Amino acid sequence: MSKYLVLIFQDEVTTKEVAGETISADYQAFMQRRGGSLLGGAALEPAETATSIRRDGSGGFSVTDGPFAESKETLGGYYLIEAADLDEALEIAKEVPAGVGVEVRPVRVAS
Repeated sequence: MSKYLVLIFQDEVTTKEVAGETISADYQAFMQRRGGSLLGGAALEPAETATSIRRDGSGGFSVTDGPFAESKETLGGYYLIEAADLDEALEIAKEVPAGVGVEVRPVRVAS
């Protein structure tokens, strides 16, 4: 079995307008259906709460409020899943009730 990170993207404006109970019920149903594949996950606070750190090219860092890029779509949460292969991971990810969509990435195994 391999591990995959499912990154959940959302439109923060739309998400704020939707009743939280509807989203919670959808996610709870997903977690019940796919509980055997879920290794962890969490929702993230809004992008406005992010702090970004970038290397400044001279050995230091630049720290700024906000995400790396301003976008209508933001990273809203994630699941760490276990699947036999990418095809199975994609089938699981298709069930995530994300507003905008998800990105699936294999977790690199340290050697």
